[in-house]
Amino acid sequence: MRKHLLVALVLLTGACTAGPPAPAPSPRTPWKPPSLINQEVRSQDVLHFVRDVVDSRTVELADGTKARIAQLASPGECWAGSALTFARTTLLASAVRISPVLSGDVNLALEDGTDYALLAVRQGVLRPEGVDGGALITAESEAAAARKGLWGPPCDGSAAARPTTTTIVPVPTTVPPPPPPRPTTTVPPPSAPAPPTRTCAVAYRVTGQWPGGFQANVSVRNTGPTAVEGWSLRWGFANGQTVTEMWNARVRQSGATVTAVNADYNPRIAPGDSVTIGFNGSVRGANSVPGAFTFNGQSCSIE
Repeated sequence: MRKHLLVALVLLTGACTAGPPAPAPSPRTPWKPPSLINQEVRSQDVLHFVRDVVDSRTVELADGTKARIAQLASPGECWAGSALTFARTTLLASAVRISPVLSGDVNLALEDGTDYALLAVRQGVLRPEGVDGGALITAESEAAAARKGLWGPPCDGSAAARPTTTTIVPVPTTVPPPPPPRPTTTVPPPSAPAPPTRTCAVAYRVTGQWPGGFQANVSVRNTGPTAVEGWSLRWGFANGQTVTEMWNARVRQSGATVTAVNADYNPRIAPGDSVTIGFNGSVRGANSVPGAFTFNGQSCSIE
């Protein structure tokens, strides 16, 4: 009896002194290095500003990047000038969306969503390249049937202008004596057309800058022969600047593109006169000066 009581007492003492079971080790979360916050990611949903048109299928963006538009063939000599004029009229100083493709080129769409390659082929300005079917081939067939652009005279769909058809008249058996020689007159070759005169000049000056913000003045001068009745001035920022306040004009900003519209009291600019607008803006990092301006849709010179 005493032996059984001793065993029970030992068991009871061990149960009271034993601690709770140790918890199971939790799984360790693998460590991930921090990502670079300044890594640039170009998205087709971001608006980019076209600073220059290099040729009919290559543009330069406001940040200096050159991008060639995919699925467009280089125009032949007969239509190269007209294709460049179309590209400048459609793309220069405009906001666009781009998306890269596997070839290294880009698809380019206007701000309203119009695909530039499809527009150029549909108007007969350029031919598609590297496609066997789809919308581009359909657009090319329609332009050729309507003899639009390079499909009409003088190219008629070829790279060079087609020569005029000449009729060969048989020479009679009896050859009359040749007429007396006429004095030759040297006609000078036609001079190349002068480039169009720009009707506006813009001066952009940063007048003050502080951490996270700046102030600038933009002066636009009417260099044309007639007065301007109502105006809008457009430019694009390259470093993510945002206009927070503007005076002497009403401002609209969409992405990088800024449009300043005349106030009620300054819609008229006489020839040789100018209007100066000012604004405050926010910026982080670089604050480069815009490289292109348009005034009522016309490209301006920069002073």
